[in-house]
Amino acid sequence: MTEPDVVVVTGAGGMGLAVARRIGSGRTVILADASPETLDRAVTALRTEGYAAQGQVTDVSDARAVVELAEAAREEGRVTAVVHTAGVSAATSTVQKIMQIDLAGTAHVIDAFTAVATRGTSLVCIASMAGHYATLSHADERQLATAPVDDLLSLDVVTSAGDDPIAAYIIAKRANQVRVQAAALAWNRLGARINTISPGVISTPMAKSEAKTASGDHMMAMLDACGAGRTGTPGEIAEAAAFLTSPGSLYITGTDILIDGGQAAWLRWHRPE
Repeated sequence: MTEPDVVVVTGAGGMGLAVARRIGSGRTVILADASPETLDRAVTALRTEGYAAQGQVTDVSDARAVVELAEAAREEGRVTAVVHTAGVSAATSTVQKIMQIDLAGTAHVIDAFTAVATRGTSLVCIASMAGHYATLSHADERQLATAPVDDLLSLDVVTSAGDDPIAAYIIAKRANQVRVQAAALAWNRLGARINTISPGVISTPMAKSEAKTASGDHMMAMLDACGAGRTGTPGEIAEAAAFLTSPGSLYITGTDILIDGGQAAWLRWHRPE
C-alpha cells in the first residue's frame, strides 16, 4: 500500500484553519499550535467537517518541539505539504517574542522539515508585506539568510531593532523571505520546493486585535489610499498556499508571492513624499 499523504499546518488561527480546509481533503492533516485550547477547537471543527485531522501542541520557538512535529508527520506518511502560518504581530507582541517566534521559529520549521522532505514536498512559510519594507544591507541579509539558527538572535541586525516591535517585525519577516531563498538550493536537491507568501492586512483575529491599536486607523487608511478599500481574507491566502503546494507550481521555488491588494506598490510609487 502507498503511504498516505500528510499535510502539516502550523498555527490554528484563521489563516491556518483556512489553509487546512483548502488543502486537507483526502489527506492526513496535522495541525500545530502553541495553545492547546485553540488547537483543540480547530481540530474538533475540522473533524466535524470530515477531515482526518489531528493536533500537536507545538511552540515553534522551541527547536526540539518543531523537530518532534516533523518526525511525527513523517511517521504518519509522506509529507506532501507544510504551510507555516504560526506567528505574532508587531502591534500586539514584544520584540523578544517577535524574534523568537517569527524569526527563529520560521528557521526552526525550515530546518526540521528539510530533514523529512522528499521528492514532491512543498513548504510555504507565511512572511509578510512588512518584509518588503526592509532596507537592510546585503551583508545583513546574507547573515539572516544563512546564519545557523542558534546564532540568529544575537546577530547585530537583529539586536539593532532595540525595543521597537515594528522594526523587529520588519527584520523578522525579511529574514523569512531571504532564508527561504537561501534554502531553495537544498530543497531542489531533494526534489522539493520552498516558498514564502507575504500577506498584507488579512481579516484574522490577530489583525482585528491589531486594528484596535494605535496603528489600526493608519493601516485602514493605507488600504483606502492604495485603492484596495478592504482587507484580504484567509481564503485568499489559502488559495495561494494551495497553488504553491500543487503540481501546477512545480517550477516555482525560492520566491515570494506578495498578496496585499497593491499596498506595497502604492507605498513605493504613489505615497506622498
